[in-house]
Amino acid sequence: MSADLLPGKSVALVHEWFGATGGSENVFVAMHEVLPRAKPFVLWRDEDAHRGAGFRESWLARTPLRHAKPLALPVMPLTWRTLTRERFDVVVSSSHAFAHTVKLGPAEHTRYLSYVHSPARYVWSPDFDGRGSGGLLKVPRKALQAVDVRLSRHVHSYAANSLEVRSRLRRFWNRDARVINPPVDVAYFAAAPAPQRAGNREYLLGAGRWIPYKNFDLIIAIADAARLPLVIAGSGPQETALRQAAGRAGIAVTFEHQPTRERLRELYWGAKALLFPAHEDFGIIPVEAQACGTPVLGVRRGGLLETVVDGETGFLLDSSEPGRYAQALRGVDRLDRDRIAAHATGFSVDVFKARIASWVTEEAS
Repeated sequence: MSADLLPGKSVALVHEWFGATGGSENVFVAMHEVLPRAKPFVLWRDEDAHRGAGFRESWLARTPLRHAKPLALPVMPLTWRTLTRERFDVVVSSSHAFAHTVKLGPAEHTRYLSYVHSPARYVWSPDFDGRGSGGLLKVPRKALQAVDVRLSRHVHSYAANSLEVRSRLRRFWNRDARVINPPVDVAYFAAAPAPQRAGNREYLLGAGRWIPYKNFDLIIAIADAARLPLVIAGSGPQETALRQAAGRAGIAVTFEHQPTRERLRELYWGAKALLFPAHEDFGIIPVEAQACGTPVLGVRRGGLLETVVDGETGFLLDSSEPGRYAQALRGVDRLDRDRIAAHATGFSVDVFKARIASWVTEEAS
């Protein structure tokens, strides 16, 4: 993982829009640390992004479309084909929309590798992301799917962030991929101060964006059925509806709006369990919780199948019935919290970097 990983080769790294926080941004930063000589390109860098000051922005960043992602989506394939006149020996993309279609040299001379967070949800999975079925994209969605497949035929090797995403690549693009789970800063979350690690673990925790598919309404119902206090950490457009649902519950519900990273770590360490009944591609939050020795209760689908060992680091259920989760919660106190924390180390930043380095070396050397 040094500047000599690909000696003598010119390397480009490309990413979608670069926001203030997020799993995909962390992936791109870690990839750049693995390939520090590479030139990093992004569609644009959000004004509140505290990292990536040296990243090169595309021409799309100089247009109003940078503030309207759904409107910008149809233009992104063109952007990736007109990014720069420079040519590279190796191009590695970090893609959750169209970055994998980037072309900075003919395929016979340039090796193209793409790390995929998910095929564009707007385009391929409107059931996950309702914006893809809205008025702006409902009509062109089929055309965008065709473009997505046609403009990515030059990619030599894919890596997917989870088994869930690999299955989508096979289904949507008819391409296989190596699975490399995204990096999680487990060391930070495990290293809480001693007073935090000695918490009583008397409440349940829900954390993440307050949006429909995260099922925070179900989280409130589960805590109510279990008769245990609940802390909801995060922010999002469902805040008003969730506060109303909390007011109807028979248990205490506390909202932590946009907690700091330090505060979130404290909340993980103080929780009896993390409630995560959402179908995620991977899911960073359940790994962070486990790094704190906190068990996870969630659905037996998606990324939780990779991050949670059912019956050892938490419980996975084929149900959306609050009472079933409440029943499962009776078993969390018998789980070994040291075992839970040890399991989380398999998703560390160092593990990610080593796997990325191996993939790049094998596919681009």
